[in-house]
Amino acid sequence: MISSPTSAEHTPDALGTATALSGTADDAHFLLCRNTYHVIGMGRSTVYRRAEAAASALRDGAVTAVVGALPFDIREQVSLIAPDRIELHHGRWIPQTVALGDHRAGRPVAQSRIVAAVPSPADHCRRIAAAIDRLADPHDALAKVVLARALTVHSAVPVTGWEVAARLRAIDPRGSVFVTDLPGPTSGSLSQLVGASPEVLIRKCGNIVSAYPLAGSSARLTDPRLDAEQGRALANSTKDRTEHRFVVDALRAALAPLCRTLDVPDEPELMTTPTMWHLGTPIRGEIADPSTTALDLAMAVHPTPAICGTPTDLARDHIVATEGRRGFYAGAIGWAGAPTRGRDGTIVAGDGEWMVAIRCAEIAPGGREITTWAGGGIVADSDPDTELAETDAKFATILAALGIR
Repeated sequence: MISSPTSAEHTPDALGTATALSGTADDAHFLLCRNTYHVIGMGRSTVYRRAEAAASALRDGAVTAVVGALPFDIREQVSLIAPDRIELHHGRWIPQTVALGDHRAGRPVAQSRIVAAVPSPADHCRRIAAAIDRLADPHDALAKVVLARALTVHSAVPVTGWEVAARLRAIDPRGSVFVTDLPGPTSGSLSQLVGASPEVLIRKCGNIVSAYPLAGSSARLTDPRLDAEQGRALANSTKDRTEHRFVVDALRAALAPLCRTLDVPDEPELMTTPTMWHLGTPIRGEIADPSTTALDLAMAVHPTPAICGTPTDLARDHIVATEGRRGFYAGAIGWAGAPTRGRDGTIVAGDGEWMVAIRCAEIAPGGREITTWAGGGIVADSDPDTELAETDAKFATILAALGIR
Protein backbone atom coordinates (compact mmCIF):
# COMPACT_ATOMS: atom_id res chain seq x y z
CA MET A 1 0.00 0.00 0.00
CA ILE A 2 1.28 3.48 -0.88
CA SER A 3 0.01 6.47 1.06
CA SER A 4 0.58 10.19 1.29
CA PRO A 5 1.90 11.72 4.52
CA THR A 6 -1.55 13.14 5.24
CA SER A 7 -3.66 10.03 4.78
CA ALA A 8 -6.51 9.22 7.19
CA GLU A 9 -6.35 12.71 8.67
CA HIS A 10 -9.22 14.23 10.61
CA THR A 11 -9.58 17.82 11.70
CA PRO A 12 -9.30 18.59 15.42
CA ASP A 13 -12.12 20.57 16.96
CA ALA A 14 -10.98 21.48 20.47
CA LEU A 15 -9.95 25.07 19.71
CA GLY A 16 -12.96 25.97 17.61
CA THR A 17 -12.76 27.16 14.02
CA ALA A 18 -12.12 30.34 12.13
CA THR A 19 -12.82 31.28 8.55
CA ALA A 20 -10.12 33.89 7.99
CA LEU A 21 -6.70 34.57 9.42
CA SER A 22 -6.74 37.80 11.39
CA GLY A 23 -3.00 37.91 12.03
CA THR A 24 -0.09 38.71 9.73
CA ALA A 25 3.47 37.49 9.53
CA ASP A 26 4.38 40.31 11.92
CA ASP A 27 2.32 39.07 14.88
CA ALA A 28 2.09 35.35 14.12
CA HIS A 29 4.87 33.20 15.57
CA PHE A 30 3.63 29.66 14.89
CA LEU A 31 2.07 27.75 12.01
CA LEU A 32 1.35 24.08 11.52
CA CYS A 33 -0.37 23.39 8.22
CA ARG A 34 -1.73 19.90 7.66
CA ASN A 35 -3.87 18.53 4.86
CA THR A 36 -7.28 19.39 6.33
CA TYR A 37 -6.53 22.11 8.86
CA HIS A 38 -3.95 24.60 10.06
CA VAL A 39 -3.18 26.18 13.42
CA ILE A 40 -1.70 29.65 13.88
CA GLY A 41 -0.43 31.12 17.15
CA MET A 42 -0.18 34.88 17.73
CA GLY A 43 1.08 36.86 20.68
CA ARG A 44 3.00 35.56 23.68
CA SER A 45 1.01 35.19 26.90
CA THR A 46 3.59 32.92 28.55
CA VAL A 47 6.93 31.58 27.32
CA TYR A 48 8.15 28.23 28.64
CA ARG A 49 11.71 26.93 28.57
CA ARG A 50 10.89 23.67 30.41
CA ALA A 51 8.54 21.15 28.84
CA GLU A 52 7.29 19.98 32.24
CA ALA A 53 6.18 23.51 33.16
CA ALA A 54 4.18 23.87 29.95
CA ALA A 55 2.62 20.42 30.35
CA SER A 56 1.65 21.21 33.95
CA ALA A 57 0.07 24.52 32.93
CA LEU A 58 -2.03 22.69 30.33
CA ARG A 59 -3.19 19.98 32.72
CA ASP A 60 -4.04 22.54 35.42
CA GLY A 61 -5.99 24.72 33.01
CA ALA A 62 -3.70 27.69 33.57
CA VAL A 63 -3.46 28.08 29.78
CA THR A 64 -5.77 26.95 26.99
CA ALA A 65 -3.04 25.89 24.56
CA VAL A 66 0.68 25.82 23.91
CA VAL A 67 2.53 25.88 20.60
CA GLY A 68 6.17 25.62 19.62
CA ALA A 69 9.07 23.22 19.53
CA LEU A 70 10.84 20.58 21.58
CA PRO A 71 14.60 20.14 21.04
CA PHE A 72 16.16 16.88 19.94
CA ASP A 73 17.46 16.43 23.49
CA ILE A 74 14.39 16.91 25.68
CA ARG A 75 16.70 17.64 28.63
CA GLU A 76 17.57 20.99 27.03
CA GLN A 77 15.47 24.15 27.00
CA VAL A 78 12.29 24.00 24.94
CA SER A 79 10.62 26.79 22.95
CA LEU A 80 6.96 26.60 23.96
CA ILE A 81 4.53 29.50 24.06
CA ALA A 82 1.03 29.96 25.44
CA PRO A 83 -0.20 32.34 22.73
CA ASP A 84 -2.49 35.31 23.27
CA ARG A 85 -4.53 34.04 20.34
CA ILE A 86 -4.64 30.66 18.67
CA GLU A 87 -6.73 29.99 15.60
CA LEU A 88 -7.65 26.64 14.12
CA HIS A 89 -8.79 26.85 10.52
CA HIS A 90 -10.44 24.06 8.58
CA GLY A 91 -8.75 23.78 5.22
CA ARG A 92 -5.19 24.42 4.17
CA TRP A 93 -3.10 27.50 4.80
CA ILE A 94 -3.21 30.11 2.02
CA PRO A 95 0.09 32.01 2.02
CA GLN A 96 -1.52 35.28 0.86
CA THR A 97 -3.07 35.64 4.31
CA VAL A 98 0.33 36.36 5.82
CA ALA A 99 1.26 39.06 3.33
CA LEU A 100 4.01 37.29 1.44
CA GLY A 101 3.91 39.44 -1.67
CA ASP A 102 5.47 37.76 -4.70
CA HIS A 103 6.12 34.58 -2.71
CA ARG A 104 2.41 33.82 -3.02
CA ALA A 105 3.20 32.53 -6.48
CA GLY A 106 5.70 30.05 -5.10
CA ARG A 107 8.79 31.74 -6.48
CA PRO A 108 12.12 30.92 -4.81
CA VAL A 109 12.47 33.15 -1.79
CA ALA A 110 15.94 34.49 -2.48
CA GLN A 111 19.21 34.09 -4.31
CA SER A 112 20.97 31.66 -2.01
CA ARG A 113 24.15 29.60 -2.05
CA ILE A 114 25.65 26.87 0.11
CA VAL A 115 28.69 28.21 1.95
CA ALA A 116 29.58 25.31 4.29
CA ALA A 117 28.97 21.60 4.87
CA VAL A 118 29.51 20.23 8.38
CA PRO A 119 30.80 17.62 8.32
CA SER A 120 32.10 17.33 4.77
CA PRO A 121 30.67 14.44 2.74
CA ALA A 122 33.91 12.48 3.22
CA ASP A 123 33.90 13.07 6.97
CA HIS A 124 30.25 12.07 7.18
CA CYS A 125 31.10 8.76 5.51
CA ARG A 126 33.92 8.26 8.01
CA ARG A 127 31.51 8.92 10.89
CA ILE A 128 29.11 6.36 9.45
CA ALA A 129 31.89 3.79 9.05
CA ALA A 130 32.91 4.30 12.68
CA ALA A 131 29.30 3.85 13.79
CA ILE A 132 29.01 0.65 11.72
CA ASP A 133 32.10 -0.75 13.44
CA ARG A 134 30.50 -0.08 16.81
CA LEU A 135 27.13 -1.49 15.74
CA ALA A 136 28.83 -4.69 14.56
CA ASP A 137 30.43 -5.23 17.98
CA PRO A 138 28.46 -8.05 19.67
CA HIS A 139 29.47 -6.69 23.08
CA ASP A 140 28.01 -3.23 22.41
CA ALA A 141 24.28 -2.76 23.06
CA LEU A 142 23.89 0.01 20.47
CA ALA A 143 21.64 -1.35 17.70
CA LYS A 144 20.87 1.76 15.62
CA VAL A 145 22.02 5.37 15.53
CA VAL A 146 20.85 8.24 13.34
CA LEU A 147 23.67 10.45 12.05
CA ALA A 148 23.06 13.80 10.39
CA ARG A 149 25.03 16.46 8.58
CA ALA A 150 24.34 20.17 8.10
CA LEU A 151 24.58 22.72 5.31
CA THR A 152 24.94 26.45 5.90
CA VAL A 153 23.21 28.59 3.28
CA HIS A 154 23.76 32.32 2.75
CA SER A 155 20.89 34.36 1.33
CA ALA A 156 21.59 37.48 -0.71
CA VAL A 157 18.59 39.19 0.90
CA PRO A 158 16.91 38.63 4.27
CA VAL A 159 14.26 35.90 4.27
CA THR A 160 11.66 34.85 6.80
CA GLY A 161 10.30 31.48 7.78
CA TRP A 162 6.91 32.50 6.41
CA GLU A 163 8.41 33.10 2.97
CA VAL A 164 10.16 29.73 2.99
CA ALA A 165 6.95 28.08 4.19
CA ALA A 166 5.04 29.63 1.29
CA ARG A 167 7.56 28.20 -1.13
CA LEU A 168 7.39 24.77 0.51
CA ARG A 169 3.61 24.94 0.26
CA ALA A 170 3.89 25.70 -3.47
CA ILE A 171 6.36 22.88 -4.07
CA ASP A 172 4.13 20.27 -2.42
CA PRO A 173 0.54 21.45 -1.83
CA ARG A 174 -0.32 18.17 -0.06
CA GLY A 175 2.62 18.26 2.33
CA SER A 176 2.75 19.51 5.90
CA VAL A 177 4.41 22.86 6.53
CA PHE A 178 5.49 24.48 9.79
CA VAL A 179 7.04 27.68 11.10
CA THR A 180 7.87 28.58 14.69
CA ASP A 181 9.96 31.18 16.45
CA LEU A 182 12.97 30.02 18.46
CA PRO A 183 15.14 31.86 20.98
CA GLY A 184 18.05 33.47 19.15
CA PRO A 185 21.73 33.42 20.13
CA THR A 186 21.50 36.72 22.03
CA SER A 187 19.00 37.92 24.60
CA GLY A 188 15.80 39.09 22.94
CA SER A 189 16.74 37.85 19.46
CA LEU A 190 14.64 35.33 17.56
CA SER A 191 15.46 32.61 15.06
CA GLN A 192 12.85 30.71 13.06
CA LEU A 193 12.48 27.00 12.38
CA VAL A 194 10.68 26.23 9.12
CA GLY A 195 10.13 22.96 7.33
CA ALA A 196 7.93 20.42 5.60
CA SER A 197 7.97 17.31 7.75
CA PRO A 198 6.33 14.12 6.45
CA GLU A 199 6.40 12.41 9.87
CA VAL A 200 3.70 12.60 12.55
CA LEU A 201 5.28 12.07 15.95
CA ILE A 202 1.97 11.99 17.81
CA ARG A 203 -1.59 13.19 17.29
CA LYS A 204 -4.52 13.35 19.71
CA CYS A 205 -8.05 13.91 18.48
CA GLY A 206 -10.67 13.35 21.17
CA ASN A 207 -9.77 10.09 22.87
CA ILE A 208 -7.90 8.76 19.83
CA VAL A 209 -4.13 8.88 19.67
CA SER A 210 -2.20 8.15 16.48
CA ALA A 211 1.32 8.23 15.12
CA TYR A 212 2.91 7.67 11.73
CA PRO A 213 6.59 6.79 12.23
CA LEU A 214 8.90 6.78 9.23
CA ALA A 215 12.17 4.85 9.06
CA GLY A 216 13.76 3.26 6.04
CA SER A 217 14.08 5.61 3.06
CA SER A 218 15.26 5.90 -0.52
CA ALA A 219 15.28 8.67 -3.09
CA ARG A 220 12.57 9.08 -5.72
CA LEU A 221 13.62 8.68 -9.35
CA THR A 222 12.38 10.64 -12.36
CA ASP A 223 11.70 7.57 -14.52
CA PRO A 224 8.32 6.14 -13.40
CA ARG A 225 9.33 2.52 -13.98
CA LEU A 226 12.62 2.86 -12.12
CA ASP A 227 10.91 4.84 -9.37
CA ALA A 228 8.38 2.04 -8.84
CA GLU A 229 11.22 -0.48 -8.70
CA GLN A 230 12.94 1.73 -6.11
CA GLY A 231 9.82 1.64 -3.96
CA ARG A 232 9.52 -2.14 -4.23
CA ALA A 233 13.18 -2.55 -3.33
CA LEU A 234 12.68 -0.45 -0.21
CA ALA A 235 9.63 -2.46 0.81
CA ASN A 236 11.65 -5.67 0.55
CA SER A 237 14.88 -4.38 2.10
CA THR A 238 15.84 -6.39 5.19
CA LYS A 239 18.08 -3.56 6.39
CA ASP A 240 15.34 -0.92 6.12
CA ARG A 241 12.62 -3.14 7.57
CA THR A 242 14.86 -3.88 10.57
CA GLU A 243 15.52 -0.16 11.02
CA HIS A 244 11.79 0.53 10.83
CA ARG A 245 10.92 -2.20 13.32
CA PHE A 246 13.08 -0.52 15.97
CA VAL A 247 10.90 2.59 15.70
CA VAL A 248 7.58 0.76 15.75
CA ASP A 249 8.58 -1.35 18.74
CA ALA A 250 9.67 1.75 20.67
CA LEU A 251 6.40 3.56 20.00
CA ARG A 252 4.40 0.50 20.98
CA ALA A 253 6.30 0.26 24.26
CA ALA A 254 5.82 3.97 25.01
CA LEU A 255 2.14 4.16 24.09
CA ALA A 256 0.82 0.83 25.41
CA PRO A 257 0.82 1.93 29.10
CA LEU A 258 -1.08 5.10 28.14
CA CYS A 259 -3.73 3.51 25.93
CA ARG A 260 -6.80 1.38 26.56
CA THR A 261 -6.38 -0.17 23.11
CA LEU A 262 -3.52 0.07 20.63
CA ASP A 263 -3.46 -1.09 17.01
CA VAL A 264 -0.01 -1.56 15.47
CA PRO A 265 0.06 -3.21 12.02
CA ASP A 266 2.50 -6.07 11.55
CA GLU A 267 3.82 -4.72 8.25
CA PRO A 268 4.85 -1.20 7.19
CA GLU A 269 3.42 0.54 4.15
CA LEU A 270 5.15 2.59 1.48
CA MET A 271 4.73 6.35 1.76
CA THR A 272 5.90 8.92 -0.78
CA THR A 273 6.86 12.57 -0.83
CA PRO A 274 7.96 14.39 -3.99
CA THR A 275 11.60 13.48 -3.24
CA MET A 276 11.58 10.34 -1.06
CA TRP A 277 10.19 6.86 -0.52
CA HIS A 278 9.64 5.94 3.14
CA LEU A 279 8.48 2.94 5.13
CA GLY A 280 5.67 4.05 7.43
CA THR A 281 3.38 2.39 9.95
CA PRO A 282 0.03 3.96 10.95
CA ILE A 283 -0.41 3.44 14.71
CA ARG A 284 -3.75 4.15 16.39
CA GLY A 285 -5.02 3.76 19.94
CA GLU A 286 -7.62 4.87 22.46
CA ILE A 287 -6.19 6.91 25.32
CA ALA A 288 -6.77 5.51 28.81
CA ASP A 289 -6.75 8.83 30.71
CA PRO A 290 -8.58 11.61 28.81
CA SER A 291 -6.70 14.29 30.76
CA THR A 292 -3.47 13.24 29.03
CA THR A 293 -2.52 16.05 26.66
CA ALA A 294 -0.86 15.86 23.27
CA LEU A 295 2.20 17.48 24.86
CA ASP A 296 2.29 14.73 27.51
CA LEU A 297 2.24 12.18 24.69
CA ALA A 298 4.96 13.95 22.71
CA MET A 299 7.20 14.01 25.77
CA ALA A 300 6.52 10.30 26.36
CA VAL A 301 7.58 9.15 22.89
CA HIS A 302 10.28 11.66 21.87
CA PRO A 303 12.93 11.02 20.66
CA THR A 304 12.01 7.91 18.71
CA PRO A 305 14.58 5.63 17.05
CA ALA A 306 13.58 7.27 13.75
CA ILE A 307 15.69 10.32 14.56
CA CYS A 308 17.84 9.09 17.45
CA GLY A 309 18.45 5.33 17.52
CA THR A 310 18.16 2.50 19.99
CA PRO A 311 18.67 2.14 22.88
CA THR A 312 17.79 5.83 23.22
CA ASP A 313 20.40 6.84 25.79
CA LEU A 314 23.28 5.10 24.02
CA ALA A 315 22.25 6.50 20.63
CA ARG A 316 21.78 10.03 21.96
CA ASP A 317 25.19 9.95 23.66
CA HIS A 318 26.81 8.74 20.43
CA ILE A 319 25.11 11.53 18.45
CA VAL A 320 26.16 14.25 20.89
CA ALA A 321 29.74 12.95 20.95
CA THR A 322 29.83 12.79 17.15
CA GLU A 323 27.79 15.81 16.03
CA GLY A 324 27.56 18.06 19.07
CA ARG A 325 24.24 19.68 20.02
CA ARG A 326 21.49 19.38 17.45
CA GLY A 327 19.27 22.04 18.96
CA PHE A 328 15.77 21.83 17.51
CA TYR A 329 16.63 19.77 14.43
CA ALA A 330 15.14 16.27 14.90
CA GLY A 331 13.05 17.64 17.74
CA ALA A 332 9.29 18.08 17.51
CA ILE A 333 7.05 20.97 16.49
CA GLY A 334 3.37 21.20 17.28
CA TRP A 335 0.53 22.34 19.47
CA ALA A 336 -1.58 21.04 22.33
CA GLY A 337 -4.90 22.17 23.74
CA ALA A 338 -5.80 21.90 27.42
CA PRO A 339 -8.31 19.30 28.62
CA THR A 340 -11.73 20.79 29.40
CA ARG A 341 -14.85 19.52 31.13
CA GLY A 342 -18.06 18.82 29.30
CA ARG A 343 -21.49 19.86 30.56
CA ASP A 344 -21.84 16.55 32.41
CA GLY A 345 -18.53 17.12 34.21
CA THR A 346 -16.55 14.55 32.25
CA ILE A 347 -13.14 15.49 30.92
CA VAL A 348 -13.05 16.26 27.22
CA ALA A 349 -9.55 15.72 25.89
CA GLY A 350 -7.87 18.69 24.25
CA ASP A 351 -6.61 17.97 20.76
CA GLY A 352 -3.07 18.42 19.51
CA GLU A 353 -0.47 17.25 17.05
CA TRP A 354 3.32 17.11 16.95
CA MET A 355 5.47 16.58 13.88
CA VAL A 356 9.07 15.39 13.84
CA ALA A 357 11.26 18.41 13.02
CA ILE A 358 12.94 17.10 9.87
CA ARG A 359 13.19 18.51 6.31
CA CYS A 360 13.69 21.80 8.08
CA ALA A 361 15.96 24.81 8.37
CA GLU A 362 16.76 27.33 11.07
CA ILE A 363 16.90 30.95 9.93
CA ALA A 364 19.21 33.05 12.11
CA PRO A 365 18.29 36.57 13.24
CA GLY A 366 18.65 38.90 10.28
CA GLY A 367 17.39 36.30 7.80
CA ARG A 368 20.60 35.81 5.81
CA GLU A 369 22.18 32.74 7.44
CA ILE A 370 20.23 29.49 7.18
CA THR A 371 21.19 26.05 8.50
CA THR A 372 19.54 22.88 7.27
CA TRP A 373 20.10 19.23 8.16
CA ALA A 374 19.58 15.74 6.81
CA GLY A 375 20.28 12.39 8.41
CA GLY A 376 19.74 8.68 8.15
CA GLY A 377 19.47 5.63 10.35
CA ILE A 378 22.64 3.56 10.62
CA VAL A 379 22.56 -0.15 11.44
CA ALA A 380 25.27 -2.80 11.27
CA ASP A 381 24.76 -3.54 7.56
CA SER A 382 24.50 0.09 6.40
CA ASP A 383 26.69 1.34 3.55
CA PRO A 384 28.32 4.78 4.02
CA ASP A 385 28.00 5.86 0.38
CA THR A 386 24.34 4.86 0.26
CA GLU A 387 23.64 6.72 3.49
CA LEU A 388 25.40 9.83 2.15
CA ALA A 389 23.26 9.73 -0.99
CA GLU A 390 20.15 9.51 1.20
CA THR A 391 21.07 12.75 2.94
CA ASP A 392 21.54 14.45 -0.43
CA ALA A 393 18.01 13.42 -1.40
CA LYS A 394 16.58 14.65 1.89
CA PHE A 395 18.24 18.06 1.51
CA ALA A 396 16.42 18.57 -1.79
CA THR A 397 13.13 19.74 -0.25
CA ILE A 398 14.42 22.69 1.75
CA LEU A 399 17.11 23.62 -0.78
CA ALA A 400 14.48 23.86 -3.52
CA ALA A 401 12.53 26.29 -1.35
CA LEU A 402 15.68 28.41 -1.11
CA GLY A 403 16.17 28.36 -4.88
CA ILE A 404 19.08 25.90 -4.81
CA ARG A 405 18.90 22.90 -7.13
